[in-house]
Amino acid sequence: MVNSVAGGGTLLTFPTLVWLGRDPILANASNTLALWPGSVAGMLGFRRHLGGTRKWLLLLSGPSVVGGLVGAILLLKTPSETFAHLVPYLILAATLLLALQEPLQRFLLSNRSYHESAWWWAGAACFQFLVAVYGGYFGAGIGILMLAVLGLLHLTDIYQMNGLKNFFAFCINGVAAIYFVAAGSVSWSDSAVMAVGAISGGYGGAAIAQKLGRKAVRGIAVAVGLAMTISLLLKR
Repeated sequence: MVNSVAGGGTLLTFPTLVWLGRDPILANASNTLALWPGSVAGMLGFRRHLGGTRKWLLLLSGPSVVGGLVGAILLLKTPSETFAHLVPYLILAATLLLALQEPLQRFLLSNRSYHESAWWWAGAACFQFLVAVYGGYFGAGIGILMLAVLGLLHLTDIYQMNGLKNFFAFCINGVAAIYFVAAGSVSWSDSAVMAVGAISGGYGGAAIAQKLGRKAVRGIAVAVGLAMTISLLLKR
């Protein structure tokens, strides 16, 4: 449910696997595989809000798939501890972006031609690619990062943004999970247990988010982001 609403599910599942004695890379890969069905469930929960989003799907789906694969490859080639030192600061930056979303939107709306220039769209695609690389590599806070990207691109409907976020998470986690499975780097038993919770929580989280209201959902996302940052810093 946390993952569907704010994208912070990895903070709960990944440390649990490490605490149980799993190798960090195996735990990360197994976690990605387990949370992928939750992305599908969360996306279906917001499906009626995806109307009129075709241009965003076309623009950002490709970078999501390619970036997710690149991140997965990097994970299996690089010790996860190296990147883990940067994770709290990346999550904090994304949380601040989300918290400042409305004033940033007002600034961008004041110069519409600037927003619609060709290089802006290219920049958005590149930004999503980097988010996807991070998502394929580790993924904690990826939902917050994508909500920040979509908010800066003038999407103001938090439910529509959550639907797109879950679709792109489906792309990123899906391609990464396929790579991890092909490489034999997952624990099927661990993934199966977590997947059950991810599916039920993903759909249930969508329903809860739509009842809470726009400001409440954004507040939850910011709170989860801050909690993730503090938790990861305290673990050092």
